[in-house]
Amino acid sequence: MSLDPVAPFLAALHEAALGAMRNAYAPYSKFHVGAALLTEDGQVIAGCNVENASYPAGTCAERAAIGAAVAAGHQHFRAVLISTEADTPTPPCGVCRQVLAEFGTDLVVIARTTTGGEARWVLADLLPDPFTPASFRH
Repeated sequence: MSLDPVAPFLAALHEAALGAMRNAYAPYSKFHVGAALLTEDGQVIAGCNVENASYPAGTCAERAAIGAAVAAGHQHFRAVLISTEADTPTPPCGVCRQVLAEFGTDLVVIARTTTGGEARWVLADLLPDPFTPASFRH
């Protein structure tokens, strides 16, 4: 028995992230990214990056996955797996770290490459002092 609570879901997360990555719209950067979130109840929801000629209007895969998950009624997540064709595992960008932190800093972040590279973090380690809803409560 694995002590890793995400282990039973890794294959499904990886497949969903890879599938999303293959569907990414990245005509400018050519950097295709897929992300798959594991919801608290064990569902897997994916998103991909969608670029735009007006660069700031593009969306990262992690934020696309968050949007899809929230639209489906989910707000509690256990893990996110990010898949890229990069040589080394790629963590989320700063904006995505902040968006993910909105839903909890104990999220397991897994980055995988198509060649088998993998890195893992806990979101709190990637963004140690996030701005969260608790930041402005009195």
